[in-house]
Amino acid sequence: MENRDREREQDAFYLEGKNAVREALSAGTPLQRVWFLKNDEKGALVSLKKAVRERGIPYKETDRAALDRISRTGHHQGVIAQAAAVSYAELEDIFRAAEEKGEDPFLILLDGIEDPHNFGAIIRTAEALGAHGVVIAKDRSAPLSEAVMRSSAGALHYLPVVRVTNLAQTIEQLKKRSLWFVCADMDGTAAEQLSLTGPIGLIIGNEGKGVSRLVKEHCDLIAAIPMRGQVSSLNASVAAGILMAEIARQRRLKGTGA
Repeated sequence: MENRDREREQDAFYLEGKNAVREALSAGTPLQRVWFLKNDEKGALVSLKKAVRERGIPYKETDRAALDRISRTGHHQGVIAQAAAVSYAELEDIFRAAEEKGEDPFLILLDGIEDPHNFGAIIRTAEALGAHGVVIAKDRSAPLSEAVMRSSAGALHYLPVVRVTNLAQTIEQLKKRSLWFVCADMDGTAAEQLSLTGPIGLIIGNEGKGVSRLVKEHCDLIAAIPMRGQVSSLNASVAAGILMAEIARQRRLKGTGA
């Protein structure tokens, strides 16, 4: 019997399911090894196995019971890959990504997002809407983890995530590079009434407390989402998605972003 503890090194991510492994291969994510369900010759697994073999990645065909023991989600679909722990990027990586696309920098800064599912969902939306990177604070923030990876649906392979010691100080440093900042708050001005183009950073606050006072003091604008229903607040990742979509819409119309 395979040793379950040995299969679950703490410094690795486990990517489960055909789409997750396919995205990792497509993004060039370094994979340490892959497990496939043996005697399963369905099209998707066959093509994945071929891609793994062509890249020289060690792989093993094993039975379903062994895969179930390795699995952390219970939904492996016959394939699990072990990837090295995702490392944090540098701010220069974000600026380089924007420069390569010929776009003004578009950053998402998270002030105390502690739920890994919110974190992953924000990364997923940010990548889809053309942001160039995400910045988080070292303290009071969910770290990169398997839960974040799963919630990002593969977007974490493509979007740089930077971790900084002090978010307020980082904002001031970025202002010297011509960025300006808008934070999300219910008491702000409706987002569609604001001009949200150019080099911009969107700040999303904690799920319960919102943007901290110190960080808010460094913002140039405060954006709100008009609420017309009976619900008075939104999940942090949903609110972030709405504001990112508005920024992306205005950037597209002005020709400063994708």
